[in-house]
Amino acid sequence: MYGVDTSQPIIIMVTMIANFDFQPGRILANKYEIISMLGSGWEGEVYKVRERTIGIERAVKFFYPERNVHNRAIKFYAKKLHKLNHCPIVIQYLTQEHMIFRKVPITFLVSEYVEGELLSTFLKKQKAKRLHAFEGLHLLHALAVGVEEIHRVKEYHGDLHDDNIIIKRSGLSFSVKLVDMYNWGAPSARNIRDDVCDLVRIFYDAIGGARFYARQRDEIKDICCGLKRSLIIRKFRTAGHLRHYLEAMAWHDGQY
Repeated sequence: MYGVDTSQPIIIMVTMIANFDFQPGRILANKYEIISMLGSGWEGEVYKVRERTIGIERAVKFFYPERNVHNRAIKFYAKKLHKLNHCPIVIQYLTQEHMIFRKVPITFLVSEYVEGELLSTFLKKQKAKRLHAFEGLHLLHALAVGVEEIHRVKEYHGDLHDDNIIIKRSGLSFSVKLVDMYNWGAPSARNIRDDVCDLVRIFYDAIGGARFYARQRDEIKDICCGLKRSLIIRKFRTAGHLRHYLEAMAWHDGQY
């Protein structure tokens, strides 16, 4: 009687795809027309498309096969986005679609398309490529309010940075959406603390980073905590704690 030799590693052969490079006008799965590329990263590429039958714009994410073995990444994203579909800061998942690309079966995610631009792009357009600290506080508050809803259900983002945030400005207000959540396993208190530290780092970088930090007001430094993780998580255990701190913070006398 023969059995499986479990002492030997199981090797899964996956076709490597360096890029998809879909051009405007290309039709995907007979349903979607490529408008433009929105971005690319370690996992894959994201495109703005038009749903042909109704003319509505969507966003689609293609995972490189080696980053999506047995569709594990797709399943993670779909389940997590569905769990967080009540969170306004999270882009809403719609469905999965399938196609063949270079003789390789590809599954891709379809989600809502959000107007705006990446925070990294937005900051490059600002004077000195940064926000004034007061503007940065408004941005941080918008992010904390949104991420608070994720933490409220004991979930996390796992990869917060300025290339994973879509921003649209309206006066003093910022509308923000998060993309590309990362799978660090089952949610834990550490994941949530990591999100909080990432939010503080985004704020720190958005207002000029190390170059401008020394001249920031004490109230700003009290939030950044010198980017020392132990001090940040002692003060802000969740995004909700950070949001509450921002709404209740006191300002000392002096010109801003």
